Amino acid sequence: MQTQTATIYSLIRPATIWKELPLLIGFNLILVATSYISIDLPFSLVPITGQTFGVLLIAMALGRVRGAAVISAYLLEGIAGLPVFAGGTAGFTKIIGPTGGYLIGFLASGYVTGWLADKGWDKSYLKCIIAMIIGTAVIFAFGLIWLGKFVPAESILTMGLYPFISGAVIKIALAAVILPSIWRFVGRGDKNAIEEQ
Repeated sequence: MQTQTATIYSLIRPATIWKELPLLIGFNLILVATSYISIDLPFSLVPITGQTFGVLLIAMALGRVRGAAVISAYLLEGIAGLPVFAGGTAGFTKIIGPTGGYLIGFLASGYVTGWLADKGWDKSYLKCIIAMIIGTAVIFAFGLIWLGKFVPAESILTMGLYPFISGAVIKIALAAVILPSIWRFVGRGDKNAIEEQ
């Protein structure tokens, strides 16, 4: 128990948090910006957004603890009424509405993807891409399960998955391309330099 406590404290040191606050705020703003990339689909309750890209980028760049912290702050901002959700929307009704599962999935994905990054999956393009595929699958799993409460079972995949697969591929590819530059910016470049594998 003492070892676990020491490990958690080493990850979240109060002095370090203050130094990293501008960095965390910057990534929070990136996530907010990606949420404003939003296209409503006439046949679905779920819009196409850039949020998944932001979540994956944050998780792979910051790891599970800082990444999950940034995503948690984002969700709390939206619940509190700040216009940070898709298309500038806000409110707790978004969490309990049709797209709420995707929003909660962002946090779960941020932790899982960040955990994989912490375990060294960010050291090769292949593992980096696989980690982001897993993270995307987590988002869809949460999103589809919750969406099932609002649409007929036979419509879940056509409304909540199929229209977003090509976009997910593009987001993962784009994140993989720009991540090495992000790592150098956040000070992970030397330790986690991507190698061709």
